[in-house]
Amino acid sequence: MKLSNDFYQRDDVLQVSQDLLGKQLLTCIDGKVTGGVIVETEAYKAPEDKASHAFGNKRTSRTETFYKAGGVSYVYMCYGIHFLFNIITNKVDVPHAVLVRAIEPIEGLDIMMERRKKKKLDYTLTAGPGALSQALGITKSHNNLSLQGDAIWIEDQGKVVDANDITARPRVGIAYAEEYALKPWRFSISGNKWVSKAK
Repeated sequence: MKLSNDFYQRDDVLQVSQDLLGKQLLTCIDGKVTGGVIVETEAYKAPEDKASHAFGNKRTSRTETFYKAGGVSYVYMCYGIHFLFNIITNKVDVPHAVLVRAIEPIEGLDIMMERRKKKKLDYTLTAGPGALSQALGITKSHNNLSLQGDAIWIEDQGKVVDANDITARPRVGIAYAEEYALKPWRFSISGNKWVSKAK
Protein backbone atom coordinates (compact mmCIF):
# COMPACT_ATOMS: atom_id res chain seq x y z
CA MET A 1 0.00 0.00 0.00
CA LYS A 2 1.36 3.44 -0.95
CA LEU A 3 2.07 5.78 1.94
CA SER A 4 -0.59 8.49 2.07
CA ASN A 5 0.22 12.19 1.87
CA ASP A 6 -0.77 12.41 5.54
CA PHE A 7 2.35 10.37 6.35
CA TYR A 8 4.59 12.97 4.67
CA GLN A 9 2.72 16.06 5.85
CA ARG A 10 3.41 15.56 9.55
CA ASP A 11 5.26 18.36 11.37
CA ASP A 12 8.29 16.42 12.67
CA VAL A 13 10.71 15.73 9.81
CA LEU A 14 13.05 13.86 12.18
CA GLN A 15 10.25 11.42 12.99
CA VAL A 16 9.26 11.08 9.35
CA SER A 17 12.90 10.29 8.49
CA GLN A 18 12.95 7.49 11.03
CA ASP A 19 9.51 6.20 10.07
CA LEU A 20 10.65 5.85 6.44
CA LEU A 21 13.16 3.21 7.50
CA GLY A 22 11.75 -0.19 6.58
CA LYS A 23 9.40 1.22 3.94
CA GLN A 24 9.89 0.22 0.31
CA LEU A 25 10.96 2.79 -2.30
CA LEU A 26 9.93 1.77 -5.82
CA THR A 27 10.22 3.20 -9.32
CA CYS A 28 8.63 2.25 -12.60
CA ILE A 29 10.72 3.73 -15.40
CA ASP A 30 10.36 2.62 -19.03
CA GLY A 31 8.03 -0.09 -17.76
CA LYS A 32 10.70 -1.55 -15.46
CA VAL A 33 9.99 -1.79 -11.73
CA THR A 34 12.95 -1.53 -9.35
CA GLY A 35 13.26 -0.83 -5.66
CA GLY A 36 14.05 -1.94 -2.16
CA VAL A 37 13.75 -1.30 1.55
CA ILE A 38 14.86 2.14 2.79
CA VAL A 39 17.69 1.60 5.28
CA GLU A 40 19.21 5.10 5.58
CA THR A 41 17.81 8.65 5.51
CA GLU A 42 18.80 12.23 6.35
CA ALA A 43 16.49 14.96 7.61
CA TYR A 44 16.69 18.60 6.46
CA LYS A 45 14.79 21.14 8.53
CA ALA A 46 14.78 24.59 6.95
CA PRO A 47 14.49 27.49 7.38
CA GLU A 48 16.90 27.25 10.34
CA ASP A 49 18.94 24.30 8.99
CA LYS A 50 22.14 25.69 7.44
CA ALA A 51 22.64 22.45 5.49
CA SER A 52 19.35 22.82 3.62
CA HIS A 53 18.99 24.33 0.16
CA ALA A 54 16.06 26.26 1.66
CA PHE A 55 18.04 27.72 4.58
CA GLY A 56 16.62 31.09 5.53
CA ASN A 57 13.52 30.40 3.40
CA LYS A 58 15.63 30.83 0.26
CA ARG A 59 13.42 30.61 -2.81
CA THR A 60 14.87 29.95 -6.25
CA SER A 61 13.66 28.03 -9.28
CA ARG A 62 15.49 25.01 -7.84
CA THR A 63 14.17 25.24 -4.28
CA GLU A 64 10.56 26.09 -5.12
CA THR A 65 9.65 22.41 -4.76
CA PHE A 66 10.53 22.65 -1.05
CA TYR A 67 7.50 24.83 -0.45
CA LYS A 68 4.96 22.31 -1.75
CA ALA A 69 2.85 20.19 0.58
CA GLY A 70 4.66 17.01 1.63
CA GLY A 71 4.49 13.99 -0.62
CA VAL A 72 6.44 15.13 -3.68
CA SER A 73 9.94 14.35 -4.89
CA TYR A 74 12.85 16.79 -4.86
CA VAL A 75 15.64 15.62 -7.18
CA TYR A 76 18.76 17.66 -7.82
CA MET A 77 22.20 17.09 -9.32
CA CYS A 78 25.17 17.02 -6.94
CA TYR A 79 28.74 17.77 -8.09
CA GLY A 80 27.46 17.78 -11.67
CA ILE A 81 27.36 13.97 -11.61
CA HIS A 82 24.87 12.40 -9.19
CA PHE A 83 21.12 12.82 -8.88
CA LEU A 84 19.90 12.84 -5.28
CA PHE A 85 16.35 11.81 -4.38
CA ASN A 86 14.59 13.65 -1.55
CA ILE A 87 11.05 13.61 -0.21
CA ILE A 88 9.35 16.90 0.63
CA THR A 89 7.54 16.75 3.98
CA ASN A 90 5.32 18.92 6.19
CA LYS A 91 2.72 21.48 5.05
CA VAL A 92 2.79 24.09 2.27
CA ASP A 93 5.54 26.71 2.79
CA VAL A 94 7.38 24.68 5.47
CA PRO A 95 10.58 23.62 3.65
CA HIS A 96 11.37 20.24 5.20
CA ALA A 97 12.82 17.30 3.29
CA VAL A 98 14.25 13.82 3.73
CA LEU A 99 17.17 12.59 1.63
CA VAL A 100 17.05 8.84 1.00
CA ARG A 101 20.65 7.65 1.31
CA ALA A 102 20.45 3.87 0.89
CA ILE A 103 18.09 0.99 0.18
CA GLU A 104 18.37 -2.77 0.52
CA PRO A 105 17.71 -3.82 -3.10
CA ILE A 106 14.83 -6.27 -3.58
CA GLU A 107 12.94 -5.63 -6.83
CA GLY A 108 14.50 -5.69 -10.31
CA LEU A 109 18.03 -6.59 -9.24
CA ASP A 110 19.16 -7.36 -12.80
CA ILE A 111 17.94 -3.97 -14.02
CA MET A 112 19.68 -2.14 -11.16
CA MET A 113 22.92 -4.06 -11.77
CA GLU A 114 22.79 -3.11 -15.45
CA ARG A 115 22.16 0.57 -14.70
CA ARG A 116 25.07 0.61 -12.25
CA LYS A 117 27.31 -1.50 -14.55
CA LYS A 118 27.85 -3.97 -11.72
CA LYS A 119 28.95 -7.58 -12.12
CA LYS A 120 28.78 -8.41 -8.41
CA LEU A 121 25.90 -7.75 -6.02
CA ASP A 122 27.08 -5.91 -2.92
CA TYR A 123 26.21 -2.84 -0.84
CA THR A 124 27.74 -0.44 -3.38
CA LEU A 125 24.79 -1.11 -5.70
CA THR A 126 22.41 1.15 -3.73
CA ALA A 127 24.42 2.58 -0.80
CA GLY A 128 24.81 6.34 -1.07
CA PRO A 129 22.20 8.66 -2.59
CA GLY A 130 23.88 8.96 -5.99
CA ALA A 131 24.24 5.20 -6.40
CA LEU A 132 20.67 4.67 -5.24
CA SER A 133 19.24 7.10 -7.80
CA GLN A 134 21.27 5.61 -10.63
CA ALA A 135 20.15 2.09 -9.72
CA LEU A 136 16.51 3.17 -9.58
CA GLY A 137 16.73 5.21 -12.80
CA ILE A 138 15.95 8.49 -11.05
CA THR A 139 17.04 11.67 -12.88
CA LYS A 140 16.24 15.38 -12.81
CA SER A 141 13.13 14.61 -14.87
CA HIS A 142 11.69 13.01 -11.72
CA ASN A 143 11.81 16.24 -9.70
CA ASN A 144 8.52 17.56 -8.30
CA LEU A 145 6.51 14.38 -8.86
CA SER A 146 3.71 13.23 -6.60
CA LEU A 147 4.63 10.10 -4.65
CA GLN A 148 1.04 8.97 -5.25
CA GLY A 149 1.89 8.55 -8.94
CA ASP A 150 3.19 5.59 -10.93
CA ALA A 151 6.82 6.66 -11.52
CA ILE A 152 8.13 6.87 -7.92
CA TRP A 153 6.30 5.79 -4.79
CA ILE A 154 6.85 4.40 -1.31
CA GLU A 155 4.96 1.43 0.11
CA ASP A 156 4.28 0.25 3.63
CA GLN A 157 4.61 -3.52 3.52
CA GLY A 158 4.24 -4.00 7.25
CA LYS A 159 7.91 -3.88 8.27
CA VAL A 160 8.31 -1.90 11.51
CA VAL A 161 11.76 -0.77 12.65
CA ASP A 162 11.96 -0.43 16.42
CA ALA A 163 13.41 2.85 17.73
CA ASN A 164 16.09 0.81 19.51
CA ASP A 165 17.25 -0.52 16.12
CA ILE A 166 17.86 2.93 14.63
CA THR A 167 21.30 4.56 14.66
CA ALA A 168 21.46 8.38 14.58
CA ARG A 169 24.64 10.12 13.35
CA PRO A 170 25.67 13.45 11.82
CA ARG A 171 24.81 14.00 8.18
CA VAL A 172 27.34 13.64 5.38
CA GLY A 173 29.22 16.25 3.34
CA ILE A 174 27.89 19.37 5.05
CA ALA A 175 30.90 20.74 6.94
CA TYR A 176 29.88 24.24 5.77
CA ALA A 177 26.69 24.04 7.88
CA GLU A 178 28.46 25.12 11.10
CA GLU A 179 26.60 23.88 14.19
CA TYR A 180 24.08 22.09 11.97
CA ALA A 181 26.83 19.85 10.60
CA LEU A 182 26.88 18.05 13.95
CA LYS A 183 23.15 17.43 14.30
CA PRO A 184 22.49 13.65 14.49
CA TRP A 185 19.95 13.78 11.69
CA ARG A 186 21.19 10.82 9.64
CA PHE A 187 19.23 7.69 10.52
CA SER A 188 19.92 4.09 9.58
CA ILE A 189 18.85 0.58 10.50
CA SER A 190 21.51 -0.59 12.94
CA GLY A 191 23.72 -3.36 11.58
CA ASN A 192 22.16 -3.37 8.11
CA LYS A 193 24.83 -4.24 5.53
CA TRP A 194 23.24 -2.04 2.84
CA VAL A 195 23.81 1.23 4.74
CA SER A 196 26.38 3.55 3.15
CA LYS A 197 29.89 3.51 4.59
CA ALA A 198 30.23 7.31 4.86
CA LYS A 199 32.03 8.35 8.03
